[in-house]
Amino acid sequence: LYEEFCASFEYEETPDQVRAIEDIHEDMAREKPMDRLICGDAGFGKTEVALRASFRAAMDGRQVAVLVPTTILAEQHYQTFRRRLLDYPLRIEVLNRLKNRKEQARIVEDINRGVVDIIIGTHRILQKDLTFRNLGLVIVDEEQRFGVAHKERLKKIRTLVDVLTLSATPIPRTLHLSLVGIRDLSIINTPPEDRRPIKTHVLEFNEDTIREAIRYELARGGQIFFLHDRIQSIFTMARFLEKLVPEAEIGVVHGRMKAGEIEDTMARFVKGDYQILVCTTIVASGVDIPSANTMIINRADRLGLSQLYQIRGRVGRAREEAFAYLLVPKGAMLSRDAQKRLRVIMEFSAPGAGFRIAANDLEIRGGGSLLGVSQSGHVTAVGYELYTELMEKTVRELKGEPVLEEEIRPEINLGLPAFIPAEYMPDEQRRLVTYKRISLATGEEELAEIREELADCHGFVPEEIDNLFEAIRIRNLLKPLKGKKAGYDGRQLVVAFQPDSPVEPARILALSRRAVPGVKLTPDFKLIAPLHGLRGPMLTAAVKDLLRALGGEAPLAMAK
Repeated sequence: LYEEFCASFEYEETPDQVRAIEDIHEDMAREKPMDRLICGDAGFGKTEVALRASFRAAMDGRQVAVLVPTTILAEQHYQTFRRRLLDYPLRIEVLNRLKNRKEQARIVEDINRGVVDIIIGTHRILQKDLTFRNLGLVIVDEEQRFGVAHKERLKKIRTLVDVLTLSATPIPRTLHLSLVGIRDLSIINTPPEDRRPIKTHVLEFNEDTIREAIRYELARGGQIFFLHDRIQSIFTMARFLEKLVPEAEIGVVHGRMKAGEIEDTMARFVKGDYQILVCTTIVASGVDIPSANTMIINRADRLGLSQLYQIRGRVGRAREEAFAYLLVPKGAMLSRDAQKRLRVIMEFSAPGAGFRIAANDLEIRGGGSLLGVSQSGHVTAVGYELYTELMEKTVRELKGEPVLEEEIRPEINLGLPAFIPAEYMPDEQRRLVTYKRISLATGEEELAEIREELADCHGFVPEEIDNLFEAIRIRNLLKPLKGKKAGYDGRQLVVAFQPDSPVEPARILALSRRAVPGVKLTPDFKLIAPLHGLRGPMLTAAVKDLLRALGGEAPLAMAK
């Protein structure tokens, strides 16, 4: 039956889709409950992957719950699931605000009795009156749209049943959990055949540009989304567009409309009665209308990165070339964050960029809180970064994988100013990114490349930055020697090593005799070298020569 169901899929599966389906099959066969994230762009086939998992669970007699963030997406999934599963003895229901109280009560009762096989719904299916008779699989679509409270409720279910999470741009916390290995990750990165990049433009609000964009789409028989995320003024915007393009029929949809009005407006837009849909972010998730291939977003500077990406993904789902216009107010001074978001969304316009956008978001915002609503206790005490390192180590141990040796981070204090001056690089965010790049550099080639880039962008490199580069070079020499700390007080250099350091005492003795008289190693593994009155480049050169000689990279005489 499963093979027959797969054969009824009207498209050819992409290699990534096939891999994701196989991953899910293996997860569902294990005794341990599945907890897998499927990351793939809008229209890349995540729904089909979820359908096949649902088919397996439901045909094995288990109930399936599909949790979605919006009423519109719930309706769309309901129609898709019903169409694909029409020939099989499965009962599918939908729970959202389009159903009246009487209908909702009947469906809830049937779910609790176990006669509903697949339930698709919004936050309504997280309420306590739903107990489920035999729940086997929970699918969370567009996970980033749910708040912490909803996820805490999901956690109670997650320990007992298989969970499949679908997202084009997972929030940093979810992505981090997947990259660390706490959750499993499958990436669908292969675009469907003939999928083309969405041409993205960031423009000031201009009547002529809007009119031209709309008329171009109308001329080729297409439809337009006009996103205006302010309910108070959405009808004013619709009237403005009526005057601008009087030949077009315009529909309006937002989250506070009555359920019947939303359903009727969307149905008329899908049928083609409306050429333009003026809407809020209610259409950001899952709406699949191949004839709509122009998206105009008003006040794009107010929307988040993943929001912009999701909204743009509503167009370009057919073979026609799609366009996205991100409008900002005329002459507006945009914040640095808004400028960065708009720059990233323009850069990542090719199909399959969702994962890279999520990774970019993770790098900018950090991984977030792993433990519920806020961090507490020892997580706060040890710091998030150390906590995730410990978590990675524990996950490796539990999986039976070799535990990576703990990375040594030597502390360097030579009494030299080593920093990036604010007047040299005024942008604080840019300074932080540059510090991170310099800190992560492991070789001379990387450091030289960064220094060249700084000189090219900001001019002459000051002494403080050169000292910073030297400190990193010294740190990189100390690491293989298992050095913990290097300090200089103007008279002597003190380097503390770990007890298992590969530095040979015979080499230190030879150094003392030939190159640096008075150098000694104390019982607590501290190397003390008299280097009187050295400053700046002379000091850093002497320290590097000494460390190279200790590691056997240079002749002992060079330490002089």
